[in-house]
Amino acid sequence: MLEDLNALAAAFDKKYGAKLKFWRAGSEKVVQRIVTEARAGRFDFDVVETNGPELESLHREKLLQRAGSPHFPDLMPEAVRPHREWIGTRLNLFVHAYNTNLVKKEELPKSYEDFLHPRWKGRLGIEAEDVDWFAMVVKEIGEDKGLKMFREIVARNGLSVRRGHTLLAGLVASGEVPFALTVYNHNAEKLKQRGAPVDWYAIQPAIARVNGVALSRKPAHPHAAVLFYDFMLGEGQAILVQGNYLPTNRKADPGAARTRLKFVDPAAMLDESAKWERLYAEIITRQSK
Repeated sequence: MLEDLNALAAAFDKKYGAKLKFWRAGSEKVVQRIVTEARAGRFDFDVVETNGPELESLHREKLLQRAGSPHFPDLMPEAVRPHREWIGTRLNLFVHAYNTNLVKKEELPKSYEDFLHPRWKGRLGIEAEDVDWFAMVVKEIGEDKGLKMFREIVARNGLSVRRGHTLLAGLVASGEVPFALTVYNHNAEKLKQRGAPVDWYAIQPAIARVNGVALSRKPAHPHAAVLFYDFMLGEGQAILVQGNYLPTNRKADPGAARTRLKFVDPAAMLDESAKWERLYAEIITRQSK
């Protein structure tokens, strides 16, 4: 993501003569920093771009402000929140990545039940915090059946839990993890384009989470903040496409062939987070080999 941020910053500076100063961290750390600073009476951020559920959390904390943009009509419906305090910029598409030297195409699972096959023993990996993907897959299958299935996959074949999608994708490329259940499409595609023995696909329906952008309730640089907010929904979308991200602006990638998507509901995920975090820890992270 750093190279993509640098590309966005360079394009924004070229257009407006304004240099971006950004701080990168995982979504939970981003939220923690913003909330902690706000409670101390500080609003050090102008704009935030992160995962949808975390943005929904900042909305509920009343740390964001409603904004408009002429680009709203061009966005996919899932990108525009009813309260308009954050708006989707890109999709994190959860896909399965595999090492093409170690996994034959004809072996690829066509359903999640296929991961119960003995050939996958000791060959599967998963990201440590993909609770929303897990919840969506379980709900799609049916909660009782889905939870039972994941318990059986872990018991029979094991799951190697790794923290970070970029790291996990790299381990697929190196062969340490022959097959990863949860990698972001842009991580896998970048490796593939660079010649790594990696390919990817998604069992249908693919799970997608909207990432978004929001304005601080009290930005220190309000005019620049609004310009960057609008830039991310307009010209910045083409830069995201170049980085292999799926944009929310339909004009940025009008010919893209979409897989059948099931979107994470950020508000529902936030409401149910305690339940699904407990189940993910109980079934996946604590039991994995």
